[in-house]
Amino acid sequence: MSKTNLRRNTPEQEAAINRGIVADPDTAALSTQEMKALCPFPAAMAERRMGRPPKEHRKEQVSVRYDADVIAAFRATGEGWQTRMNNALRTYLSEHPLQTA
Repeated sequence: MSKTNLRRNTPEQEAAINRGIVADPDTAALSTQEMKALCPFPAAMAERRMGRPPKEHRKEQVSVRYDADVIAAFRATGEGWQTRMNNALRTYLSEHPLQTA
């Protein structure tokens, strides 16, 4: 296992960095009230939902075996072939209602 050699900034380098931060017009000191209003990042993120909003009709992942030529034909149509295959099955169902027992 290799050992990481971490080099710390010298006091002069730290002072130069701090001078740059202070000189930055976009840097603002927070008031005591603003500091008290802050919360840890994980807590702030827990309140937010990340990612896409849930769909009304979620899709279900299944494992199905199709003939190779059928898959090849849909794949040959390019990106979105799975959606087109889903739409083809939906069209079939609308034209051929299933008889339930």
